[in-house]
Amino acid sequence: MLEAILAIPFVLALVLLLMPERARRLSAWLAGLAPLTGLALLAGLTPRVMEGEVVRNLRPWVPELGLALSLRLDGLAWMFAGLVLAIGGLIVLYARYYLGERDHMPRFFGYLLLFMGAMLGVVTAGNLLLLVVFWELTSISSFLLIGFWFQREDAREGARMALTLTAGGGLALLGGALLLGRIVGSFELDAVLAAGPQILASPWYPLALGLVLLAVFTKSAQFPFHFWLPHAMAAPTPVSAYLHSAAMVKVGVFLLARLHPALAGSELFFYVVSGVGATTLLVGAWNAIFQHDLKGLLAYSTISHLGLITLLFGLGTPMAVVAGLFHILNHATFKASLFMAAGIIDHETGTRDMRRLGGLRRHMPTTAALAIIASLAMAGIPLLNGFLSKEMFFAEALSIEGHAGMRWFVSIAALLYGVFGVAYSLRFVHDTFFGKGPRAVEREPHEPPRFMRLPVAVLVLLCLAVGMLPQWSIGPTLDTAVRGVLGEAVPQYSLAVWHGINTPLLMSLAGIVGGICLYFGLRRLLDLHAVVTRSLGRHLFMVNIEALFRLARRFTHTLANGSMQRSLLWLVLAAVAAAAAPLLAGEAGLLGDLGTRLAGQGAMDRLAWVLWILLVGSALATLALYRHRLIAVVVLGGAGLAVSLTFVALSAPDLALTQLLVEMVTLSLLLLGLHYLPQRSPPERSLARRLRDGGIALVAGAGVALLAYAMMTSPRDTIAGEILARSLPEAWGANVVNVILVDFRGFDTFGEITVYGIAGLVVHALLRRARMAPEKRMPGPPVPLPVPADLAQIMFPLTLVVSIFLFLRGHNAPGGGFIAGLTLAVPLLVQYVIQGAQSVESRFGFDYVRCVGAGLLVAIAGGVVPFVFGTPFLTSGHADLHLPLIGHVPLASAMVFDAGVYLVVFGGTMLILSMMGTLKPSRKLIAHRGYIDTRRRSPITGEAD
Repeated sequence: MLEAILAIPFVLALVLLLMPERARRLSAWLAGLAPLTGLALLAGLTPRVMEGEVVRNLRPWVPELGLALSLRLDGLAWMFAGLVLAIGGLIVLYARYYLGERDHMPRFFGYLLLFMGAMLGVVTAGNLLLLVVFWELTSISSFLLIGFWFQREDAREGARMALTLTAGGGLALLGGALLLGRIVGSFELDAVLAAGPQILASPWYPLALGLVLLAVFTKSAQFPFHFWLPHAMAAPTPVSAYLHSAAMVKVGVFLLARLHPALAGSELFFYVVSGVGATTLLVGAWNAIFQHDLKGLLAYSTISHLGLITLLFGLGTPMAVVAGLFHILNHATFKASLFMAAGIIDHETGTRDMRRLGGLRRHMPTTAALAIIASLAMAGIPLLNGFLSKEMFFAEALSIEGHAGMRWFVSIAALLYGVFGVAYSLRFVHDTFFGKGPRAVEREPHEPPRFMRLPVAVLVLLCLAVGMLPQWSIGPTLDTAVRGVLGEAVPQYSLAVWHGINTPLLMSLAGIVGGICLYFGLRRLLDLHAVVTRSLGRHLFMVNIEALFRLARRFTHTLANGSMQRSLLWLVLAAVAAAAAPLLAGEAGLLGDLGTRLAGQGAMDRLAWVLWILLVGSALATLALYRHRLIAVVVLGGAGLAVSLTFVALSAPDLALTQLLVEMVTLSLLLLGLHYLPQRSPPERSLARRLRDGGIALVAGAGVALLAYAMMTSPRDTIAGEILARSLPEAWGANVVNVILVDFRGFDTFGEITVYGIAGLVVHALLRRARMAPEKRMPGPPVPLPVPADLAQIMFPLTLVVSIFLFLRGHNAPGGGFIAGLTLAVPLLVQYVIQGAQSVESRFGFDYVRCVGAGLLVAIAGGVVPFVFGTPFLTSGHADLHLPLIGHVPLASAMVFDAGVYLVVFGGTMLILSMMGTLKPSRKLIAHRGYIDTRRRSPITGEAD
């Protein structure tokens, strides 16, 4: 059931992202189905969780790395999952009426459900590494949501800022998780939470704590990383209401609560967490008073409340944990309702600027009443939920023991928080709903549709219910969450509305009176509407970004200034240095006894001599003819042919086929590339440069030759024997090479095709910038080849049959997805070379981007299906079928994964190389493809190579 709760948002997100823009109503229904179904499934687990049981679901993924699809639902995870799903459902209803006709509603809901799934993954993850994966996915999906209105510069800037800081914190979390796993000996959350004393005693504890806190502080907008949150307000208001009340910014404090048993209890934890929380509390509250944008004020108030929650967890006492969890629940309700109310005001008036608002209670009485109640809850007024958790905070600040200085500091910060909270809440209410106005608004203010207002009303009723009947309304939920953090060490606490006249109550009253005096005092002393605040954090962030860009440009100019020769020079030198380092350090490895093996080798046989002469001859001919580029490309193919024949001689047909197909694809690429180069290479400028390049080439070539020879003459008692012995009985494949790719090292292959697909998309995006309009593309084939066009068209269906044949036989005979994908790509590439890209695209119309995406999804499906049977990721299965007329048909599940490899290789290859036929020529073209300037110039410096 846990897996279903987690999977539903992702599945529906995929469906929504594939839907057309016109399916607005259907997309809203599908989006609402995810949280409702999740809540129903969560309700089925609620009795078990409330009884104290921890619901677990463990499926091995990569057991050798300690990575597993481990899900864990205790009281804390249950509380957060309920928040994510319940408020997510209200946000979907609200967004249905908020989004305009020009907004792509299916795409918006797809991003929203992607984020919802990522949040559920974080809170239910039972493995630290899995938690990191979902943590980073929240950063990526929130980037998409914040930048949803990508046509606006502020949305793009806010999205980039949020992604930079939160994803950077995610990298720190990965480091912290690895350290915790090393200390404990396991990445499973159960083991980590039970090893608190062991972690505190470890010398790695300060570093691990620092890395985890860096992730917490960046995600939950703690000082000095708080500045990204106000700039994220450029997102649509449903995004702000969801991400910044119940979801993304809460995931930081969730992690603080999640790892509290493992990390809390030290002086370092107490001072760092409580100190940062108190500072954030005051900085956010003070800045909120001077904001003019409704969402800006709410953003800074969110920063302040997150600082309050962080401060409470930093105190480390059981009652502080209770207060922190209680305030998480309260803040989610009143802040989500306030954000949605701000969105309604913006939607119905066309502005969120309080300097242009005022008097809206006359035009929007129901919305005003709801927003005022939620604002009073945010200010901590009695009989509302914010008052109860604020009183708990005051009580904990006064009860700090053993740290007199911190007790005074936190108590003063708490009192100032109460004063500032009332002041900015009062400004939100007074400047929006009272006074003169509205002024110069874009629309006549009026009430929104009933169902757009319904989510706000539901949350406001919760604020009232918790404030008046706390034990009845929120008591069981809070108790379950507290036991999820503290276990059996739950303190005695009361949620009564009245605790008598005590110091926390007096502090609350002082905060209310002080806040009222502060707000009206500021209005009398200065014009709040004329105050202009600037974000120092944003300024420093932009300065650093510009500095990084300048450094990158300088580094690029020095290392790779557009000259292909210089790039190759650095690449070869780096490879030589990496290979020589072990030898210089005395670690000869394979080359250790190479001299002995060379001396013991007899004379080469005739085939070896033929291959050696072909290789050397091709290299020397290429060197002599390099100025004639077309001839040099053809001659250079002889070296690849010799390597293919070598593999044939060594009984490696799979490698021979792969090498031969790579040579064909490379030849097509070079022929397409010649279209944009001068017909002849420019002459070398100096003898010294030729000698230098020749020396580097000799050293690199000799090193590769020695390494290859050492590998081929190494002892045979290696892991190869074990793989050969286990290939057929355990992986049901006679083709060992294919079995290695799709089974023994399938996870490596999955990573490689993922990188390959990403590389194809990146190259496609870069080359697309240089594309010309169809009528301006280069006419005819780049290089005239003596191949009839009709023959090239016949090649495709024939090669398709051969490709499918190679794919189907790949598990037990030479072939497989990689070879089949390259085989299918070759005839299309030949047609690009012969007929030009426009002609080929108009006939076939392949969507290579979708092909790559489909291949990755198929590969993922082939890896995930074994989870159903309780086996690790990419575990292969086998079935022997006896079909009528056909007979015995052996099937291996690895074929599904191999099909994904097939599609990714074909789509990625064509995605990269087909773009070469549609590029804008880089220099002026004259008759018969001659160039005015035969020297290639650097695109950066303008200097000729």
